[in-house]
Amino acid sequence: MNDKTTAAPTTPVARYALWLVLLAAAGTFALTMGVRQTMGLFLSSLNTSTGLGIGSISLAFAFGQLWWGLTQPFAGAVADRIGTGRVIFIGVLLVALGTIITPLMTTTAGLIFAIGVLAAGGAGMAGPSVLMAAVTRMVPPAKRGLATGVVNAGGSFGQFAMAPIAIALMAGVGWASAMQWLGVLILLALPAVFVLKGNSNLLAAQSAAASGTKPLTARQAIGQALATPSYRYLSLGFLVCGFHVAFLATHLPGVVAACGLPPEIGGWALGVIGLFNIVGSLAMGWAVGRWRMKSLLALLYATRGIAVLIFLLAPKTPAVMMVFAAVMGITFLSTVPPTAGLVAKMFGPANMAMLFGVVMLAHQVGGFLGAFLGGYVFQVTGSYDIVWYIDIALAAGAALINLPIREPRPALMAKAAA
Repeated sequence: MNDKTTAAPTTPVARYALWLVLLAAAGTFALTMGVRQTMGLFLSSLNTSTGLGIGSISLAFAFGQLWWGLTQPFAGAVADRIGTGRVIFIGVLLVALGTIITPLMTTTAGLIFAIGVLAAGGAGMAGPSVLMAAVTRMVPPAKRGLATGVVNAGGSFGQFAMAPIAIALMAGVGWASAMQWLGVLILLALPAVFVLKGNSNLLAAQSAAASGTKPLTARQAIGQALATPSYRYLSLGFLVCGFHVAFLATHLPGVVAACGLPPEIGGWALGVIGLFNIVGSLAMGWAVGRWRMKSLLALLYATRGIAVLIFLLAPKTPAVMMVFAAVMGITFLSTVPPTAGLVAKMFGPANMAMLFGVVMLAHQVGGFLGAFLGGYVFQVTGSYDIVWYIDIALAAGAALINLPIREPRPALMAKAAA
């Protein structure tokens, strides 16, 4: 595979190529996110097969959430310098390998290795920080909000499509073979490698040469970001997003079962989340640039908290579950376009993959807590109620912490990104 850095990939793409770039990025995100977000459907089967207990298996899923986040800053830094294509290529292969060998694992350590290290690490390398940065680099600034919304909608479509596919495969060939077939499907993302190749290092060097400045090193860029209060507020809010998303993705089928509803409702609920997240992602991509992004984020987090509270008070029927899934879907990953937009607005496209990767790391710290606490609390108490109450409190905090964010790019950052 050739991923040589040339001037062409680092300049905004022509109009006729814009949709090819979006298709490549959104398609890759659809496959990696779709497979990851349907893994909760296999939790019960893994428990029956291994006898390890829900808590131990949840630990493997939780480690995967954390490792997915830990991978992204480093994958972003590498992609910024040696090329997006190479990073995506390795990531796709690792996701496929980890997913295929998961049914062969019989111990907690084995599940952590397959789910938490290989599959999650690969998904991080071919994940949102690298994909969003590639799109930000390759499309004109005026179209970045909508472009990130389209890419994010790709991940949502993957969840919507993969959930019923996984259910059908489980019914037809059994859970183990179904999971392995999902691993094979991931390989359909490989052609995106050739569309998204290139890196932002040359772009930054070209911009710096034109303006007579010196581009920031990775350490300088991270130091500058961490010294910015708005960046820290954004990261803390995104940590809450990770808690919420990982808890739902991992334990929603368990929530459905605890409500006494048929198991297939869990699969359809995950599918509905993915379907409505397409709507939410596209709408949020359109809204970025028209409203203040911090206000959009505060609205999304507040909506989540209110929706969870209403769900806890409502009767647990299939119709209520589908409506709840639809509302959660609209807010599920629609936080990504304004979050990525704020990072780009603060610091520009140079080092974007790495800086957004750090924000994604905060997201996945929350994801680890959401996935692990969901299983642990249920194993200890026999109910998910405590986790729901924590989720409501965190959503309120995230809504408030986004309000002090300052969106205008500081002069120093504008000069560095020029």
